[in-house]
Amino acid sequence: MVSVVQNVAIDCADAYELARFWSEVLGCPLHPEDRPGAAETEVMLPEGPVLYFNRVPEPKTVKNRIHLCLRPKTSREEEVERLLGLGATLVTDRRESDGAGWAVLADPEGNEFCVLRSESDRAAMPS
Repeated sequence: MVSVVQNVAIDCADAYELARFWSEVLGCPLHPEDRPGAAETEVMLPEGPVLYFNRVPEPKTVKNRIHLCLRPKTSREEEVERLLGLGATLVTDRRESDGAGWAVLADPEGNEFCVLRSESDRAAMPS
C-alpha cells in the first residue's frame, strides 16, 4: 500500500483571506462552506489534493522549505504582473536575459512561490 496526498497545508494568520488570494491566482473556487474569519479554508483544485489554509498564532519567520511552482497559461511576464496586481511581492528575480529562469514571489503573508516559463515561453526559446 502507498499513501495519497490529501492536501497541501499552508499555515497563515488569516486563512480565508489567504485562500481568497490563492483562489484568484489559480482560478479555482474556495470550498463552498468557507466564510470570512474561518480558522480553516480550502481552495478546490480540479485534480489532486486541495490547498488547505490553517490559521496559526505564530507569524512566518524563515524561508519556506516547500513551495508551489506555477506554470502560467499566458507568458511568465504577464503572469508575474497579474500576480503582483493581486497582492504578491517579488522576492527574487531569477529571470535571465535570454528568457530562461523564473521569478520568486511571495503571497500576502510572505509564503514564497515560483512562476516558471509558460509552455509558449519554453517553445520560443532557441534549442
